[in-house]
Amino acid sequence: MAYTTILVEKLEQDKVGLITLNRPEVRNAIDYVLRQEVYQAIVEWEHDPDVRAIIITGGPKVFSAGADIAAMVKQTAHEAFNRISLWELATKMERSRKPIIAAVAGFALGGGCELALACDIRIAAESAVMGQTEINIGILPGGGGLSRLPKLVGIGKAKELVLTGKPVKADEALRINMVNKVVPDDQLMEEALKMARTISQHSPVAIGLAKYGINNAINMDINTAESIENACFSLAFASSDQKEGMTAFLEKRKPVYTGK
Repeated sequence: MAYTTILVEKLEQDKVGLITLNRPEVRNAIDYVLRQEVYQAIVEWEHDPDVRAIIITGGPKVFSAGADIAAMVKQTAHEAFNRISLWELATKMERSRKPIIAAVAGFALGGGCELALACDIRIAAESAVMGQTEINIGILPGGGGLSRLPKLVGIGKAKELVLTGKPVKADEALRINMVNKVVPDDQLMEEALKMARTISQHSPVAIGLAKYGINNAINMDINTAESIENACFSLAFASSDQKEGMTAFLEKRKPVYTGK
């Protein structure tokens, strides 16, 4: 598929798919085309056994300044309803069996912040500035900011960020658990790739089950969560990867996983 708002690259040696938001003229503002293209890229890589982890970035200057307000103003209710929403994209990212890493430099505001929140792991450059700033234009987060942010930073801090509309710098984002790690700007992509390489060397079956288990168990009571965890653990034993991993351990060699 030919893309117009993103760049896609498959790093075959690392088994990593790289998505770069590519609307520099509007600071990578998210319009319906960009949402659809990121969604489609994830769908394609979900079915590619040579891609075991995905990185989403906006490049070295800005992740995404948020939703494309100029495009939103022109939309009719019918158009808005029938196009892939930011919520649908974020949910697709969360439910994908492939781990997704956000590499964030510069602004990640509003919808851009929600896009990062939908990733499994967030690595921020020192220049990163993140926040749910929608209240400043008379609206509120609609792409997962009200549901995912509290799980990361706690309900009180989430309310502060959403109700004031004030963004936070990288060091504060790390302190409140909004991101996993902060690195110098010139090390951002290498750090994201290092994380992706570490993940991609493991069994795709086990990785997918682990992500599914965490995402679902976190919303349940402890007894239901235990059942979900046990089901995911047990399902791993139906895979060839489980046999390979344990056999390799006993034989003191590196396992070769096939994702089956």
